[in-house]
Amino acid sequence: MIPSPCFVLDEQKLENNLSLIKHVADQAQVEIILAFKGFAMWSAFPIVRKYISGATSSSVHEMMLCNEHMQTQSHTYAVAYKASEIDQILAGSSHITFNSLSQLEQFGRKAHEQDVSVGLRINPEYSDVATDLYNPSSPTSRLGVKSEALNSGLPEYVEGLHFHVLCESDAEALEKTLEAVEQRFGHLLPQIKWLNMGGGHLMTRKGYDTDRLIQLLKTFKAKHNLHLILEPGSAFAWETGTLKTTVLDIVDNGGMKTAIIDGSFTCHMPDCLEMPYRPNLAKGYKEVTQAKYQYRLGGVSCLAGDFLEAYSFEEPLQIGDEIEFLDMIHYTMVKTSTFNGVQHPAIGILRKDRTFELVKTFEYDDYKNRLS
Repeated sequence: MIPSPCFVLDEQKLENNLSLIKHVADQAQVEIILAFKGFAMWSAFPIVRKYISGATSSSVHEMMLCNEHMQTQSHTYAVAYKASEIDQILAGSSHITFNSLSQLEQFGRKAHEQDVSVGLRINPEYSDVATDLYNPSSPTSRLGVKSEALNSGLPEYVEGLHFHVLCESDAEALEKTLEAVEQRFGHLLPQIKWLNMGGGHLMTRKGYDTDRLIQLLKTFKAKHNLHLILEPGSAFAWETGTLKTTVLDIVDNGGMKTAIIDGSFTCHMPDCLEMPYRPNLAKGYKEVTQAKYQYRLGGVSCLAGDFLEAYSFEEPLQIGDEIEFLDMIHYTMVKTSTFNGVQHPAIGILRKDRTFELVKTFEYDDYKNRLS
């Protein structure tokens, strides 16, 4: 029996995504690696390792997870590295990308001396991302080096460049990004060995033109004679699983009915408040005009804004009814919190034979041990 609340990964859907990603990598002859910031469910890594061999990390803890559970060294990028952690990071990394020239100056020689391939993040000043919270390409962004700082050429030790400006984007957005990269950093491309195109390539979304992506990558790779790396987060776990919750109460105030669930948007689905993002439901509609009965969906935390505006349902909701949120695996589990001591959802896998395996439950000690 699947407990509530619970994140449920569908093994078959994950393998379908992985198969497509491997197809793109093989056809374009590029390297596609997993970004832990989007999907770090390490109990599924034995499945992932059948299709890809690499991963990218943005902290020492993600790097340690890569070493232990992806069983490989990490492509590591962080906004800034601590001097106290750099030796550990270099020991567990095959590549390290620096966010600024000052960090490169501080740690680049050490990385080079330890045979870790050194990269530098650049800001192409182009992005199709409309939400400012997720757009790293503004002229004043803290992420990456702008072209005017590199007019005189490539700094010492740098073997690769890295950009990350997309978010759930299509192949056309990547093509425009590469045009911006060539325009602003084209003079540096003959001097490097690899180009990391970051994440945001949502190649597993229905309707994504993978043929266009493959041809774009092949053309760019041949033109510049570079090893190309992509590190999507969402694409790996896109539409691979759900968050199961249960209605605990129905509150009727001011003519608005709110179904209180045993989950929380602020604790378990923060993108629903930050983006804001309205997930689809297994049963129910995010358009209030689709069905007769309307309910806000309210989280169980005490935050006043822990709710989503009304969804519609074919039948009146009752206490004990299940509310299942779709597409809740990527960029969801990695962002959860235990604010208010709210029960963290269990984690499980729906295997290909449709049996359910409960992987992890969370108890009082998990909450307590994050504090002091």
